[in-house]
Amino acid sequence: MKVLISILGTLALLYALLCLLLYLLQENFIFFPQQLPQDYRFRYGAGVEERYIPTAGGMQLHGLLFRADSLQAAAGQRRLVFFLHGNAGSLASWGDVAPSYTRLGYDVFLLDYRGYGKSGGSLRSQQQLLEDVQAAYRQLLQEYREENTVVLGISLGSGPAAWLAARHKPRLLVLLTPYYSLTDMMRRTMPIVPPFLLKYPLPTYQYLQGVEAPVYLVHGTRDEVIPYASSLRLQQHLKPGDSLIPIEGEYHNSLHASPAYQQQLPRLLSTPAP
Repeated sequence: MKVLISILGTLALLYALLCLLLYLLQENFIFFPQQLPQDYRFRYGAGVEERYIPTAGGMQLHGLLFRADSLQAAAGQRRLVFFLHGNAGSLASWGDVAPSYTRLGYDVFLLDYRGYGKSGGSLRSQQQLLEDVQAAYRQLLQEYREENTVVLGISLGSGPAAWLAARHKPRLLVLLTPYYSLTDMMRRTMPIVPPFLLKYPLPTYQYLQGVEAPVYLVHGTRDEVIPYASSLRLQQHLKPGDSLIPIEGEYHNSLHASPAYQQQLPRLLSTPAP
């Protein structure tokens, strides 16, 4: 009996140490940034502006603003896609998504989170992440009317995008490969870890309940990272008029470039405000 108690005690201690390690290092399991030197030159050519967004702590975030191919009448009438990218890479590669929207007459702003690309600092909390996203959004609203703004989040960016749309009044919210919550994702991938240890629960399902703008969920039916079932669950929290668009046969990283999504885009972006 003493041996059994000793073994159980050792296992409990090891489990506690594992949980502590996961808590302290969880950013390493969630975020996979590519850092860029400040003198890095992007390959996107003309029509791209580098933007810097100051934060409350004095650190700067970095983003890229892609101008639409066609001019949009008078100043103040330009249209914007505010794009929040996934958990890996930087704007050195994420900028490739911009032509899908600029060819339809939308300017595109992409933000690198803390520690990504040329953005300073490192992510330490959910509140910090969300406040950074909001700071960038507010800066862009100095140039774009909110009724001409589409908030779009893909993968990791889907939760912050929903949070942002619930606190502001964009014309449209589009979530690509969204998760129900990161807590739900953790239960799927690390079921032995207590959910309360997660510093980034990002409950997308709760945020959606506060979004007044029309909402589209777009998800590949073969998504191997964030299961299509996540969007089926999110669908239950949509209001009348919102919709889920399944993209048959597409995987997590193939969704955005898929012909089916590209064909849907003109219709999605033309959705009128409520």
